[in-house]
Amino acid sequence: MQRRHLLKALSASFAAIALTTSVVARADDQVIKVGTISGPDAQIWSVVQKVAKREGLNVKVIEFNDYVQLNAALDAGDLDANSFQHQPYLDSQVEQRGYHIVSAGLTYISPLGVYSKKLKSLKDLPQGAKIAVPNDPSNENRALLLLQAQGVIKLNAGAGTNGNNATPLDVAANPKKVKLVELDAAQLPRSLADVDAAAINTNYALAAGMQPTKDAIALEDVYSPYANLIAVRAVDKNKPWVKKLVAAYQSDDVRQFIKTQFKGAVVPSF
Repeated sequence: MQRRHLLKALSASFAAIALTTSVVARADDQVIKVGTISGPDAQIWSVVQKVAKREGLNVKVIEFNDYVQLNAALDAGDLDANSFQHQPYLDSQVEQRGYHIVSAGLTYISPLGVYSKKLKSLKDLPQGAKIAVPNDPSNENRALLLLQAQGVIKLNAGAGTNGNNATPLDVAANPKKVKLVELDAAQLPRSLADVDAAAINTNYALAAGMQPTKDAIALEDVYSPYANLIAVRAVDKNKPWVKKLVAAYQSDDVRQFIKTQFKGAVVPSF
C-alpha cells in the first residue's frame, strides 16, 4: 500500500517537472519578429541577433523596403518591434493613423552636420555670413535646430518641435545677421565654394568625400530628436523581452560594429 502511494507521488512529481520543462522550453522558443529596412539597419540587426541569442532571446529580422508598412505591421501585431524611424516620424504616424506604438530605446543617428571650406568653427562666422540649408521642411528644421544649438540663431518658442517644422521666418534672434540660403539638399556640397557654411545630410556629405566625425564643424547631438529608435506596441513596452531586445542593441558588440563599419556615417545614440 505504501509502495502504491509512493509510486503515485513520484508520478505526480515527474508530471509537474515535465510540465515546467515544457513551459520553459516554449518560453525559450519564443521568436521576436523585428521589422527593419534593408541596408545599414539590417546589417546592424544581424549583429543584434547574435547578441540577443546569447541572452536567450530569439530574434527574427524581417526586411522591408517601404517605411509605411513597418508601423502598420507593428500596430497590427504582425511584428513585435520595428527599427527604422526617429521620434518626429513616429509622432506624425501616431497622430495621423492612431497607432498605439511607443519608443523602447534609441539606436543610432545619421547626423546632419555643418561643413565649411572657409571656417574651422561656427564661432568664426563673420557678420552677414551665408549659411546654406536644405529647402525641404524636415531637413531644414533639423538644420535650424542645429544652428540654434550652436548659438548661431534663436528660434521662436515652440518652433521646430512637436511637429512644427521651423523655417527662416521663425528666427527670433540672429546676432551675426547670417543669411540663410535655402537649396536642394543634394546641391549643398557643391554650394560650399559660394557660402561660408552649409548644413548637409550625411549621405550627401559622404558622396562628396566628407566624413561627418572628421570634417564637420558642427554635428547633431547623438541624442537629438532625429536619433532612430526601436518601437514596440504600447501594451508591450514593459515586457521582459523588450528590455532584453534593447539591451542587445545597446551592447558593446553593436556599438563597435557601428563605429567600425560606418566610420561616422552612422553614430550610436546609446
